[in-house]
Amino acid sequence: MDKNQPLLARRFRGYLPVIIDIETAGFNSKKNPLLEIAAVIVEPDSQGYLEIKETHTCNIIPFKDSELDDAALKFTGIDPYHPFRMAIEEKEALTNIFSPIKAAVKRNECTRAILVGHNPAFDINFLNAAIERTKIKRSPFHPFSSFDTATLGGLAYGQTVLAKIAKAAGLEWDAEKAHSALYDAEQTAKLFCMIVNRWKDFEDHQNK
Repeated sequence: MDKNQPLLARRFRGYLPVIIDIETAGFNSKKNPLLEIAAVIVEPDSQGYLEIKETHTCNIIPFKDSELDDAALKFTGIDPYHPFRMAIEEKEALTNIFSPIKAAVKRNECTRAILVGHNPAFDINFLNAAIERTKIKRSPFHPFSSFDTATLGGLAYGQTVLAKIAKAAGLEWDAEKAHSALYDAEQTAKLFCMIVNRWKDFEDHQNK
């Protein structure tokens, strides 16, 4: 381990953790479109504790011939064609999200980003489908590895539901804002930082 490398390059085996949340119009990553994507970049402060560094979000126009599931739209409360969404095409949205992530990967001397999510199989499947659909060749993310805050929450707080983990961790939870990509990503990022920092305190105590 190179002690001269930035902390994140050493801490997660060269991976930069980036918290991702995606809202969609259904559960089929090939047929149902992305509607929102949010990314939260975390980096260590001067004491080595992870904190939120940047937040990026985009509303997305459903791709051509995609299928919209009415139940999914009712659940999220998203109107895909509402003019105030200021939605953009899928490829532009991914490019806008990936650009600062790539910069953070380079800044921290990491090899690539790793998706952090709550039950992230859903998010990574939709992200990979969108990458394939838009023919983006250089995704910053590992194609299948991820960190799961449901698992980490079960370990640290004895809860696996995002809202319940947040409450157990002492975070505020606004049910009316939930199921917005931005809100869920930020809350997930706060939890991820708290759990990693909690482990840091444990390691520091053990090393005294």
